[in-house]
Amino acid sequence: MGCVPDRMTIAAAQRQAMTVLRGAGIDSAGLDARRLLAAALGQSEAYLLARPDDVLAAEPAQTFASYIERRRRREPVSRILGRQQFYGRSFAISPHTLDPRPDSETLIEAVLQLVRSDGASSRPLRIVDVGTGSGCLLLTLLCELPQATGLGTDLSGAALGVARANAAALGVQDRVAWLERDLLENIDGHFHILVSNPPYLSSAAMATLEPEVAQFDPALALDGGGDGLAVFRRLSTGRLGEVVGNGWVVLEVGHDQADRVAEMLRRAPAIGPAADVRFYTDVSGRRRCVAVRTRN
Repeated sequence: MGCVPDRMTIAAAQRQAMTVLRGAGIDSAGLDARRLLAAALGQSEAYLLARPDDVLAAEPAQTFASYIERRRRREPVSRILGRQQFYGRSFAISPHTLDPRPDSETLIEAVLQLVRSDGASSRPLRIVDVGTGSGCLLLTLLCELPQATGLGTDLSGAALGVARANAAALGVQDRVAWLERDLLENIDGHFHILVSNPPYLSSAAMATLEPEVAQFDPALALDGGGDGLAVFRRLSTGRLGEVVGNGWVVLEVGHDQADRVAEMLRRAPAIGPAADVRFYTDVSGRRRCVAVRTRN
């Protein structure tokens, strides 16, 4: 936006910002401008609607200008603000963590349905989250299942620091532990549920990512190898039976990967070809989650 003129009102600042963002090809220009202006003012979006003729003070005006310039350069709003909403809660994120997306809420719904169908909602379940990132999956499940405890693993110690902070902010830090690990390496103990949103983009998909993803999400959390299935192969041939001896493995998958991932899991020694496999769809009707019951 450049320098914000003196005496610019809330409404005028929004209009100018929308023009800038639309010029950069950003489809969500109106929503983004509104969210960023509210954040710069430290107010709600409803405040903007109620007081459109208020004049911006110099400091929030300059903050807003810097936010719009960053968004113009295709930095996501969540990255600018350092937070993202997920399943009705706010999570801190960082350059070391994946930006939580609505697609991943499918996994939360899948786990909660499985727990209810097993009559286990009030049981002291143990949940392990492989590649936890910001902790959004595990921490959401701990909030939704008050008797549960959890373990989050990640290759990135910096990501685990973000997850710890989110656990404290949500008040569940006493029910969760964190380990810097590669998948299930050196994970001791038995868990009832394993969840994971592993990297599953193919090399071809990685080459076509939007700037908001390619430039700001960590490649470690996105790149699933040539066909996108490298991590699923490792998981299915690893220690699933030791870690989840009689429970559920629940994985987020790419929109066209469900059948292939299910077949990999059926070949795992802890699962077998006759295993109970279930698929869950996102809001667009695409199968984005595979759940399979393990056996001792």
